[in-house]
Amino acid sequence: MSTVLIVGADGQFVKVCITCYHVWTSNPAGSFPQRSARLAWGPRFLKSAMPTLSLNSAQIYYQETGSGYPLLLLHGLGSSGDDWWFQTPAFSPCFRVILPNLRGHKQSSPLRGPFSVYTLAADIAKLMDALAIPQAHVLGLSLGGAVAQVLAIDFPEKVNKLILVNTFARLWPTSLRETYTLARRVVVSRFLPPLTTAKVVACDLFPRPDQAALRDEVLHRIGVNDVASYRQLVNTIRRFDSRPRLDRIQAPTLLITGDRDAVVPRGCQQQLARGIRQVQWHIVRDSGHATPVDQPDEFNKTVLNFLLS
Repeated sequence: MSTVLIVGADGQFVKVCITCYHVWTSNPAGSFPQRSARLAWGPRFLKSAMPTLSLNSAQIYYQETGSGYPLLLLHGLGSSGDDWWFQTPAFSPCFRVILPNLRGHKQSSPLRGPFSVYTLAADIAKLMDALAIPQAHVLGLSLGGAVAQVLAIDFPEKVNKLILVNTFARLWPTSLRETYTLARRVVVSRFLPPLTTAKVVACDLFPRPDQAALRDEVLHRIGVNDVASYRQLVNTIRRFDSRPRLDRIQAPTLLITGDRDAVVPRGCQQQLARGIRQVQWHIVRDSGHATPVDQPDEFNKTVLNFLLS
């Protein structure tokens, strides 16, 4: 067992125990063969194993904990289901929390051949079918928010309430300053070595001096992803554009924005607020792109108030 230092809402470092355990994959849907035992890493409070399912010609890993109405948490680019450190203990007493690893991330299959955000959303729809979940609340951060939008648009019967966190309808500048921000990210992601890319991403996510431990953790987590998949996902994000279809989102939607998000410009998030019919917009002060981590108390309270209302 090892520990990871993370920053609490009060700015103090706290320790989260990380345990390495063997996982014998299960067969939740009754139609998929069992896989061999693997090693899985995750916060100790995630007591359930991480099964894998064969969906759309890909292996999709997920974690599950808690009980009650289903709640899916979809992570951002380069992340995984492990990274909902502060959300799992807050949400699992009320909900059955499902934490998938999107295709192209960590233990899930790498990306091969042509694909789109729709492919990732279809994976989640198939995962829900395999777990006998006809409908769920869906929360998506950044790339996960794009996947959640497509899920709500193309599989509307599967989404009850929708929460979009620091995400976009189209990641395209709406001002000169945003042009610089997004152009810089494209250059870094496409042309610099993976380690350099990870360092830049870590600094963008956690820029404060007291967040050094979090930056180190980002470096580690991005480093376990398939490099080709990561860069293919960057190109897919650049092509994504849900603006013409936002009015097809039927689910009541909560949009959460960190006021210091240096990854997704405010103008890109504003397009969501303008295009979705039933939307509430909550801005979290003193928060960057990783709002669930840098302001977990306000984030969790806002999400729970929306879901339980």
